[in-house]
Amino acid sequence: MARKEFRELDPQYQAAGLRFGIVLSRFNEDIGAGLLSGASEELAKLGANPDNITLITVPGALELPLTLQAMAQSGRFDALIALGCVIRGETYHFEIVANESARGITDVQLQTGIPVANAVLTTENDDQALARMEQKGREAAQCAVEMTHLLKAFKS
Repeated sequence: MARKEFRELDPQYQAAGLRFGIVLSRFNEDIGAGLLSGASEELAKLGANPDNITLITVPGALELPLTLQAMAQSGRFDALIALGCVIRGETYHFEIVANESARGITDVQLQTGIPVANAVLTTENDDQALARMEQKGREAAQCAVEMTHLLKAFKS
């Protein structure tokens, strides 16, 4: 049931003119490459200029939040994308890395007001990660573009 008294903001997926920062974890490098491929292909499809995309790599998922924070605080980016993969092992370390990287990524966007699309896969095994990597990268690019336009709509 549509309500006439509501103003609805439609999602916008036009990336032309927007500036993106991508931070990629080098741990589980093959999965990261698939995530990056999906994200970069989708940004191109949405009209992003490659000159307006900055890629930085970091050792692992726990290093993503600090790098994203520095990028967000620089004022040089409209949106950020976090890419990486944490695969469950035999120890509790999986939970620490998965939970703390996600918390840190969320904190960055809440503290800075810059949208951060979180495409850090957390999977049980390599096969799950391989099956999801390119699609998750595409979804992260779409999310970054949509959230940038949404936040800009509040300012206008």
